[in-house]
Amino acid sequence: MQTQTSFAILFWIKKNRIKNGKAPIYARVTINGTRLEISTLKEVDINEWDANSQSVKGRSNESKVINDQLTVIKAKILHCRSRVEASYESVTTETWKNEYNGVNERPKMLVEIMEQHNNDIKSLIGQDYSEGTWKKYLTTKKHVQAFLKWKLKLADINLKRFNFEFINDLEFYLKSQKNIDVNTCSKYIKNLKKIVRQCLAKNWLDKDPFLGYKFKTRKTQREFLTELELQLLQEKEFSIERVDHVRNLFIFSCYTGLAYIDIYNFTSNNISIGIDGEKWIFTHRQKTETASRIPLLQPALDIINKYANHPAAASKRKLLPVPSNQKMNAYLKEIAAICGINKELTFHMARHTFATTVTLTNGVPFESISKMPGHTKIQTTQIYAKILDKKVSRPRQTITNVSPPSSMT
Repeated sequence: MQTQTSFAILFWIKKNRIKNGKAPIYARVTINGTRLEISTLKEVDINEWDANSQSVKGRSNESKVINDQLTVIKAKILHCRSRVEASYESVTTETWKNEYNGVNERPKMLVEIMEQHNNDIKSLIGQDYSEGTWKKYLTTKKHVQAFLKWKLKLADINLKRFNFEFINDLEFYLKSQKNIDVNTCSKYIKNLKKIVRQCLAKNWLDKDPFLGYKFKTRKTQREFLTELELQLLQEKEFSIERVDHVRNLFIFSCYTGLAYIDIYNFTSNNISIGIDGEKWIFTHRQKTETASRIPLLQPALDIINKYANHPAAASKRKLLPVPSNQKMNAYLKEIAAICGINKELTFHMARHTFATTVTLTNGVPFESISKMPGHTKIQTTQIYAKILDKKVSRPRQTITNVSPPSSMT
């Protein structure tokens, strides 16, 4: 994508312009064999100049000031080189000189745009975005920066150089160098596409670089707990409080379908009486901002009652004390091992269990299940039907009769 450039810097004095024993100091920039001279606006006694070190001899205050200024000038020269390399296909004396003199219009830079986009999202956390969304965009930016360093040895790149080839190379990098699976890779590139769409809307790009690009995905098996595994998990007695606590929160998600962030934000305001006269959960999924209407089944209600007035929850005006998602998943691995469940137990698996074992296998219609966890498309719900091995024939009432965790009986 970029031609190789030879680049050299030399500080020297013009002896043919000596005045009162002093000569002006110049910087010579050589790009691909072509020289360009720049005055540093500094002069030095010709006997004090060291041509080998390209600096003023001695340790006087004047020597130190001049040498420091030469260091600053060199840094500016190199910075301009980096800017030109990021903005153009190659560095020439003309493009470099224009950059050094501030003649070039400052181009829109990809990483800078991503940085501003992420800062905007961060400022709207809790209003239009969740913290999780912000972190995903942060990770996307980090991958783009690492790719630029790996592929082009650059820290940033002109937005106009973002094209179809760039996207394909980025995809290759994520898969080959970062060992990222195809689905996660597509998520990062989709995040990038959302930012590029904003650039198109602002006319910063002439055409859509994603035109013709096809996102690749692979169907994955969504793990869930069977009825026997769910019952085993509920009936297991744990002597360690933190393990018992995480198990209870996982069970709560199994019987409500609420995601981690929605349980973390769960308050008494989310519970109301439904049209059947029973308690229901009324909430909005933070991830998709879609409404969820979920019957509050007895196992979930028992867990709420267990943690009523719990100091960690009460201090935040929440119904449940919820540790970090990272800690939850770490403890769930421990719980799976203790219970002999040969599956990678994650907190998100509870939602899959709700959509399969707790609802689908008990005859709850697709339409009802789709509304409960806040799916935006019924096709999302239908995915769960394809992974079930048995017919949905038993009546819905059976889901209210499953025993609560032994620690609450």
